Amino acid sequence: MLSFVARLFTVVLVLTFVAGCQTSRYAKTDKVYRNLAKSYAEIIKAAPPVNQGIDSLQQGQQFWVGTVNMGIRRPNFVIIHHTAQDSTAQTLMTFTTPRTQVSAHYVVGRDGKVYQMVNDYLRAQHAGESRWGNNSDLNSSSIGIELDNNGNEPYPDQQIQSLSAILATLKKRYNIPTANFIGHADIAPTRKPDPNNFPWKVMAEKGFGWWYDEVLETPPITFDPVIALRIIGYDVRNIDAAVVAFKRHFIQTDITPTLTEWDKSVLFNLYTKYL
Repeated sequence: MLSFVARLFTVVLVLTFVAGCQTSRYAKTDKVYRNLAKSYAEIIKAAPPVNQGIDSLQQGQQFWVGTVNMGIRRPNFVIIHHTAQDSTAQTLMTFTTPRTQVSAHYVVGRDGKVYQMVNDYLRAQHAGESRWGNNSDLNSSSIGIELDNNGNEPYPDQQIQSLSAILATLKKRYNIPTANFIGHADIAPTRKPDPNNFPWKVMAEKGFGWWYDEVLETPPITFDPVIALRIIGYDVRNIDAAVVAFKRHFIQTDITPTLTEWDKSVLFNLYTKYL
């Protein structure tokens, strides 16, 4: 009996030590996060707001009256990335280093562990220069999720399971439309390939993004692929990049910048879902 208690006590000490190490490892950056959040709170609660006067108005022309009808940022998109790094620890280091100027709301490890790094209501720096439809500031309207993956490996089942759990929660909590679960390559087609080789069909079957139907129609003669891509959301200013991004998401077996007849049938089927 005594030996069992002793062993149990030892296990508790080890677990406590490990938890303490995990906490202390990011203690400095956690403190920075809290200080930043506090400074943002000070800005938000200032009434009238500081430095938001209208320059061209004379004194006595602008007034402050606080409304009773307001809210905070509610995300409307989820952008999925792969980290292009070799481990979760490497990514956490990248996102806690000021000089990188990049972050994400969630990081999902290969082992399925989930790390939240930014409050859902705050703006993370994950999308970069991007565009989807008329939205040219995806950072301000989206949640970024990074998958621990170097870009050339399969996504483990436990990672996809954890991702699915996150997406289900976000979709329900913020009423995010099915169409608004997209990838980094979709919104930044000239810059990014991620998430590469991602199981978009599996995600669509769970309600996260659209996928094409099994039975496809031949598009009419009047069908314009450029218009279809633009309606879906792609930035078509560089049409080759837009085609590659579309095919990376929906075709996957071929990501050349040329639309085959099959590709056009898939595109036609999908674009009708976005109308």
